[in-house]
Amino acid sequence: MKSLGPITALAAAALIALPSSAASAQRQSATPEQRIDRLERQVEQVQRQVFPRGRPADTAGIAAEPAATQSSVTSLDQRLDALERQMADLLRQSEENGHRLQNLEGDLTKVRTDQDRRIGALELRINEAAATAPVVQTTVPEAAPAKATTTKVAPAKPSMSKSTKPGTTKVEAAPATSTPTEAAEAAPAMDAGEEAYTEGFHLWEQGNYDQAISTLKAFTAAYPGHRRVSYANNLIGRALLSKGQARDAAAVFLANYRGNPAGDRAGDSLYYLGQATMQLGQPAQACRAYDEFDAIYGAKARPDLRKQVIDAKAQAQCR
Repeated sequence: MKSLGPITALAAAALIALPSSAASAQRQSATPEQRIDRLERQVEQVQRQVFPRGRPADTAGIAAEPAATQSSVTSLDQRLDALERQMADLLRQSEENGHRLQNLEGDLTKVRTDQDRRIGALELRINEAAATAPVVQTTVPEAAPAKATTTKVAPAKPSMSKSTKPGTTKVEAAPATSTPTEAAEAAPAMDAGEEAYTEGFHLWEQGNYDQAISTLKAFTAAYPGHRRVSYANNLIGRALLSKGQARDAAAVFLANYRGNPAGDRAGDSLYYLGQATMQLGQPAQACRAYDEFDAIYGAKARPDLRKQVIDAKAQAQCR
């Protein structure tokens, strides 16, 4: 036979290698699941040979069920998304509350500064009034007793009326106590600030809360050192509370109390501050206001106001 040429030899080699390449192609075409199944079977065979009585508990191998399913992963993702949204909402609310607190602190600082200025002006006016008080006291007692003036004028009655009857002495005694200067001293004109406050009080009493608030605010602006300022601010807060504006009313009551704790209605404002916070659904804050009332005023407060505070503490269930 003739020897095969180079080309023929290469063709024969290719034919011989064809089955092996086809077999390798079949092996390579297996899916990962098939390969894993094959490996698991092989491992089980090895385990049966090594452990004839069964697989040990601590080396049992892979569990039959998967560690996590698609539904469990989806549920976890949804729960994580919900938690992230809640955290974002909490952070946003925390930032908003912090901003509100900063604004409130700024407003309180401004109110305190303004109240300090007004208290200083009030003290200055009190000192000035105390310096001029002796002069006023010397004039008023002179005009007050009418009998003393009639006894001094009585000797001049015979020269003024020679033919008058004895009863005319009483008629002549009247002009002695009704001179223009003495009448002005005995009946001084009403304070303009008192009139302005009284007007606002009557409006509040009639239920005209908006007009009362405007009038009382105008009064406090025009007469910052007047003794009725504490009354006016307390009425402004009560008018707002009657209108259902509990948050604004609480701010007014707090400013009236802190601005002038010695004011005539500072204790009332502290009590109504507790009432306003109760309307806002904050009984703990109301109890703090009532406790501060007891600490600052206590038994010195008016009996009616003291009873109102005791009843309010029971309503708020304060400890």
